Amino acid sequence: MASPTFAPAVNAAPSDNEIIGSSLDHVMAAVRMVARTDSAVLIQGETGTGKELIAKAIHDQSLRRSGPYIKLNCAAVPIGLIESELFGHERGAFTGACTQTNGRFQSAHKGTLFLDEIGDMPMELQPKLLRVLQEQEFERLGSSRTIRVDVRVVAATNQDLLQLVREGRFRADLYYRLNVFPIMIPPLRERSEDIGPLARHFARKFARRMNKGIDHIPEEVLSVLRIHDWPGNIRELQNVIERAVIVASGPVLHLPNFEAKFLSKGNNSSVRRTLAEAEREHIAAALRDAGGVVGGREGAAARLGVPRTTLLHRMHKLGVGRS
Repeated sequence: MASPTFAPAVNAAPSDNEIIGSSLDHVMAAVRMVARTDSAVLIQGETGTGKELIAKAIHDQSLRRSGPYIKLNCAAVPIGLIESELFGHERGAFTGACTQTNGRFQSAHKGTLFLDEIGDMPMELQPKLLRVLQEQEFERLGSSRTIRVDVRVVAATNQDLLQLVREGRFRADLYYRLNVFPIMIPPLRERSEDIGPLARHFARKFARRMNKGIDHIPEEVLSVLRIHDWPGNIRELQNVIERAVIVASGPVLHLPNFEAKFLSKGNNSSVRRTLAEAEREHIAAALRDAGGVVGGREGAAARLGVPRTTLLHRMHKLGVGRS
């Protein structure tokens, strides 16, 4: 049987927003079903599974597609600034507030607001978020004037929100207001049939960007990719393919030796590693490569393709130290 090939990169123009994989047919059916409503959607899935792509697909297939699509990663904004980011502020509302500023809700009027990592929303702001979801109105920070908006909210999380509710870290009423229509995205380790198409898509994408004429991925490379656990999911696969394209010197894409050894490590064992063990090992390796540095352009978070706060959360949960 011939190894898979794909058209030369110079003849392809893959979209960064393309959703690839036959195993996501049920997810896309759910997207089509809910998109043309104004119902709140809660997208759930591990880090790196493509939750933002699903959120954008909901907007693009909705009646609001001609309106703005605004996004906010709740884990990436300092706690002291998130209220201003969401609702805006008046001049003088706090030190450094030199001008009146609109928040994301006002910017998303007549469109869609995507709230990523909603589980990191501070408890003190959750009542105000619940109000704007229910009443479509709010006040800017430092103002008593009520502003009305027409916004459809799509939220996403890699956390167990119900568990956060039980622990008193997330309001139950807000959870049920967001969870009108849940969409669950499966992790890549449960989508082995999609690894080949995804690998070829990323190879085309990066080959075009780097002006390389890669047009073939050998079956032995795809076999290695299929048996890896992929704790970083699609984002991790994308990073692996990008590194392979960087070092490629011809039309055939091969994995660097160190990469192939890492990806296949432990997969010939009669007992597969648990996800937690695989994730712990992967994070520890990234931290070693980064000299124990978590943030920054060369830090472990950037190497793994995840936000710094997400990596710190996973390190705490898995008991991974910096050295």
